[in-house]
Amino acid sequence: MIAPLTWSDGRLLMLDQRVLPLREKWLELTTHEQVAARIRDMAVRGAPAIGVAAAYGMALAAKNGVDRDQAHQALAASRPTAVNLFWALDRISAMVSWQFADVLAEAKTIEAEDLAMNQAIGRHGADLLQPGWNILTVCNTGSLATAGHGTALGVIRTAHVQGKGIHVYSCETRPRQQGLRLTAYELIKEGIPFHSIADGVAGSLMRAGKVDCVIAGADRIAANGDTANKIGTYSLAILAKYHGIPFYIAAPTSTLDPKLATGDLIPIEERSGEELTHMEGVQVAPAGCPVFNPGFDVTPGTLIGGIITEEGVFRQPYQFK
Repeated sequence: MIAPLTWSDGRLLMLDQRVLPLREKWLELTTHEQVAARIRDMAVRGAPAIGVAAAYGMALAAKNGVDRDQAHQALAASRPTAVNLFWALDRISAMVSWQFADVLAEAKTIEAEDLAMNQAIGRHGADLLQPGWNILTVCNTGSLATAGHGTALGVIRTAHVQGKGIHVYSCETRPRQQGLRLTAYELIKEGIPFHSIADGVAGSLMRAGKVDCVIAGADRIAANGDTANKIGTYSLAILAKYHGIPFYIAAPTSTLDPKLATGDLIPIEERSGEELTHMEGVQVAPAGCPVFNPGFDVTPGTLIGGIITEEGVFRQPYQFK
């Protein structure tokens, strides 16, 4: 199992996902500012993994004698959409102790809990899948996006281990191509049968009857089930609805944000236009091309057939604990 983060000898070792799959490069982080910067520039990404990284960032701050509120604010400013980031920071900020050993122990607990939640998500989700199904997924929701095992990809991994003979269609996920770079990387390592596809191929596959269900992850889920996930997820949900294909979200309960009544209140990060106008640093658009580049979209809960969590599968009307 791939581990995107490892604590070792007073440092946080982070697998740099910006250079995968061509290189496996580990970053050595020793300050909370470094952790915040690497969350911001997506050396680590995926809501659960961001939360774990932030927890270790707080441990580094305690180790270095940094004020707790100062560290919290710096890490909270790194990315706005993934609620796991704020969940982990609030959990550590609520601790009575700000001693390094205590904060580190809590960060390790958060990491272990996320792994256990992902494994439970995998079991609950695999129960929804029939042998031989073709499953379409978007972005990367595997070990790289979590403390291990994964959410949507964790469901797929569990079904594969159970011998269900599944096959995966993995959307490339423009503009950063996390599906092509990261999900394909994980599927190859796991030996799970798959094909990578351009994002625009999904509809024609569904029309041809070659997709049996869609499973996506989530960065934040509102009280009514509206779900923010990687841009393009909403389009897949509409296509699935039109073609009568089950559409599921897989996420730990730490991704739930019941304080938000609807997805309209979820802050959506707008990222640099260069993600679209450049590929691997090479400009492919005309100079001065205006760009709108939101990192996420919101899928209405009415389009979601079930939200798979470690506690089971929630369905409409959503009543999260």
